[in-house]
Amino acid sequence: MSLAKTDPSLQRYSLWNRLNHWLVAISFVLLVLSGLPFFHPFFWSLTGLFGGPTMTRILHPWIGLFMAVMFVILAISFFRESLMRRHDIQWLKQIRDVLSNRADKLPPVGKNNAGQKLVYWIMLGSIALLLITGFLIWQPVVGQAVPITLRRLASMGHAYVAFLAIITLIIHIYSGIWVKGSFQAMVRGRVSKAWARHHHSLWYEEEMEKERKYRNITMRNPDPTGEEPS
Repeated sequence: MSLAKTDPSLQRYSLWNRLNHWLVAISFVLLVLSGLPFFHPFFWSLTGLFGGPTMTRILHPWIGLFMAVMFVILAISFFRESLMRRHDIQWLKQIRDVLSNRADKLPPVGKNNAGQKLVYWIMLGSIALLLITGFLIWQPVVGQAVPITLRRLASMGHAYVAFLAIITLIIHIYSGIWVKGSFQAMVRGRVSKAWARHHHSLWYEEEMEKERKYRNITMRNPDPTGEEPS
């Protein structure tokens, strides 16, 4: 009996999507912990997590490169479903209904809502800027090739963009916890059909249409070998 007929849940994220997401998330947290000590002396004790100030300074840019590569892969995977649609604009206009949890008044959305799409685009821009500014202040690599004024501007820009990315991540985590089932989806990969219909009705309808087409094909050709009966 086919999974499409019997499974009461839907696959939201593949195993690779989940692994990729958590690699980005973990490396971003490590970047924050290793970068804060160089932002303000109050966080200097965090260098102990990485073996001291020197090792922290060495590891920080390499962790950043790893995260950037992982995020590029993630960004490519989620690009199409992160494009803004007309219903997303309406969703943003009704942000008060979103914050008040009046889901019945909100327009139907696809696999990702406008809030998730904004997180995607903010993080995409932030990580690109962090990579550029980080390279400009990476002394063992660029040395004195970058003028001191440009390095100072890059350092300041790096800090501001990092702050934006951290705030965005906090909002992303809070939203995942606030909307019950979102966090579990990124852990288990599957969500109930009731959850999908309630939170992402357009995506739910798309998945149901795929199931209907699959059932029609199976009914017309029940032989799993794909051969028509003689």
